Amino acid sequence: MKVIKIDKEEWAKGVLALADTWQIFGPAKEKDYHEFKILGKGELPDLNFQNTRLSPKNMVFPQSEDMLEYTLDETKQDHHIMKEVKKDYPRVAVIGIRPCDARAISLVKMNFDTQEYKEPYWLKKYESAIFVGVACDNPHSTCFCTTAGCGPYNEEGLDVLLVDADADYLVKPLTEKGEKLLQAAGWQNESGDQSIIESKKSLAEAKIVTQVVTDKLKDRKLLDLHAADFWEDISFACINCGACAYICPTCWCFDIQDEVHWKSGKRIRNWDSCMFPLFTLHTTGHNPRGTKVQRVRQRFMHKLKYFVDKYEKGIMCAGCGRCVRQCPVNIDIRKVCNLMNNWG
Repeated sequence: MKVIKIDKEEWAKGVLALADTWQIFGPAKEKDYHEFKILGKGELPDLNFQNTRLSPKNMVFPQSEDMLEYTLDETKQDHHIMKEVKKDYPRVAVIGIRPCDARAISLVKMNFDTQEYKEPYWLKKYESAIFVGVACDNPHSTCFCTTAGCGPYNEEGLDVLLVDADADYLVKPLTEKGEKLLQAAGWQNESGDQSIIESKKSLAEAKIVTQVVTDKLKDRKLLDLHAADFWEDISFACINCGACAYICPTCWCFDIQDEVHWKSGKRIRNWDSCMFPLFTLHTTGHNPRGTKVQRVRQRFMHKLKYFVDKYEKGIMCAGCGRCVRQCPVNIDIRKVCNLMNNWG
């Protein structure tokens, strides 16, 4: 596979050329942290970061999204008829996504793009995007991607992989979409050295100091894990804040609500979490997961057992370590995974 070399002095020129055709969605410094956002005219993605607090999943799965609209005004011909909200789906170049977040989007796609159902809102955004990943040379101490089916130089879900090589960027085009982006940016110098990428990859993988063990999860009996005696201990400290779900790149839970102002209404989809008490509350008042331990168990069983059994593509986690870093009471998915794997 060819490797393109980009002089860093030419980087800005190429990105600005892309901005004529694509919206640029990339990391930007916001106070003390980096966050992904649509960049303004002349603004460049800031690649000087380890990883963002929030994942870039909001590019394909917005935190709040209008779906349908309607009017209750009976003087209007189309009253009480729900209509899809008209939207533009501009081409978006996601520049600076880490390999773990790209793999996470691939995992989520398995839920939103099936043979039976294709979720149009998610898929239209996904199909209009091109993903330029930046290899991770300095992972967090909480990262465990190499044992979660991923890695700091993983290529899954990417159209282009970008590697920082001091004065240059080394670039691997991975798809036809990636080739077209490189052409549009004017990056065509095929003098990059693949051996440098392989060497840096080995060094980066050696820096991943924590791991999860997943080899026995598929063979564990579902009901045995469900009835395991460690769930009370794991859930004891949980405060049901939902931080783990909101910062997780593979969490896809949502709620749909109608909001009406006078006689105009919209149906809106919002992020939600299985960690919230109201998430499974029925209109009858019954709640099948009414206790904290049931909700904590649901979260980890979904990621580490139900998903494993259903898709046979590994765990529903890319090992980014965000939930480990952000949990205010130090609940650690690595510990839970190893408990479940070695149970019985």
